[in-house]
Amino acid sequence: MSAQSTLENTLKEILRVVKPLREDWTTRLQIIDELRGAVESVESLRGATVEPFGSFVSDLFTRWGDLDVSIEFSNGSFVSPYGKKQKQRLLGDVMRAMRQKGGWRRYQLIPNARVPILKVESNLQNVSCDISIDNLKCQMKSRLLFWISEIDTRFRDMVLLVKEWAKAHNINNPKFGTFNSYSLTLLVVFHFQTCAPAIFPPLKDIYPGNLIDDLKGLRADTERRIEETCAANIRRFQSYNLRAENRSSLSELFISFLGKFSDISLKASELGICTYTGQWQAIKSNMRWLPQTYALFIEDPFEQPENSARAVSKRELTRISETFEMSHHMLISPNHSSLLATLVRPQMLSLMVRTPDWRRQPTHPQRFRAEGSHSPTPSNNNGPRQPTRPQVHRVVRSPSQVQPQYQTVKPKGPSEVQPQYQTVKPKGPSQVQPQFQTMNPKSHPNRATFKKPPLQTYEDQRQQIWRPRSDRPV
Repeated sequence: MSAQSTLENTLKEILRVVKPLREDWTTRLQIIDELRGAVESVESLRGATVEPFGSFVSDLFTRWGDLDVSIEFSNGSFVSPYGKKQKQRLLGDVMRAMRQKGGWRRYQLIPNARVPILKVESNLQNVSCDISIDNLKCQMKSRLLFWISEIDTRFRDMVLLVKEWAKAHNINNPKFGTFNSYSLTLLVVFHFQTCAPAIFPPLKDIYPGNLIDDLKGLRADTERRIEETCAANIRRFQSYNLRAENRSSLSELFISFLGKFSDISLKASELGICTYTGQWQAIKSNMRWLPQTYALFIEDPFEQPENSARAVSKRELTRISETFEMSHHMLISPNHSSLLATLVRPQMLSLMVRTPDWRRQPTHPQRFRAEGSHSPTPSNNNGPRQPTRPQVHRVVRSPSQVQPQYQTVKPKGPSEVQPQYQTVKPKGPSQVQPQFQTMNPKSHPNRATFKKPPLQTYEDQRQQIWRPRSDRPV
């Protein structure tokens, strides 16, 4: 067996171990239900709902991933205007309610963070939870990452592999001056934009605007405009027939990812990573990034010009760069004797024994089969059909039927690189279309397919957790 085949098989085995099992999903749903019960028991929190976000919603979490939850307050149907002091007070009420209900431990209220949060640990599987108040912007970022991952199924696999590799080398902990998981995810996005041929477009071609600036007004209309804009532009990108298709294997993508950032400490002094334009950009020529106060700049494409890598220190950046370079050298060398030690943490080695197929977790509930089914049965790319996990429905409208020709529509945002396909701008409230039709993109082994879910009923609250709160019946 060639070294490339050995690496490919090893990466697939790692994915088999780190991908969530059925009970991992079930546990997180139970945790959300318990938190909901605590919230409903407090008078000052009456009317609030509990909504997950982060990697759990974007389907980029591992078996041991944290759970991010936002407690949402109605305030009519408008995007909430709660200030920092109000959020601090409400988190204190949440903590007292959780203590009274029980089932939690290791409470840590962090009121002075950029976004005030309450950190707790559930007695169920020791899952760590970060709780915030009215965190709509992070909910929308999570959905955008999920929609982006629908472009190519290799993206999710790469993110999970990169996260495990980063943990193995202690470079996935912002408390100690290294990456947070969001910045690692953006590195993978950037790699998919800059590999040859490109797998992802610049994110300005998916949402041509600054997401954070558009979260205002009626929440339902805001969410729908963003969703429809992204879906239409993803549809156009996928249907562009002249676009070269990247057929690289996971091992090839992983090796090139390590090689691309092996000199990141040298580039970081002059260049920033911009997934919005899909390019390295000179820091001095971008007034929004000045003054240069960070060791590394990875712009948040949905909250420009925020730096998602602001926690990375200069000292740790040197070690991060050396880790990329060392790992790249190890994987391209003919001797793979230390392959696993390069890719996973020591405690993972004991888990590298095949888990029975029936325990594997079906795919994310938003990933539906494209044809031949009238029910939202999750597709399964990991082997034989598996038991379905508890149903968690959320209305996610899918792209409409692809049109063979594009209209001339100039996107907002940077104009350095104009795509050969046309980008759709966000629509105003009066232009929102009620639904998407079914899309049948070209068949490709790495390309996800979309189908409009049938109308769902919401018999209980568990079935509503991924449905936008403002869309729920009162």
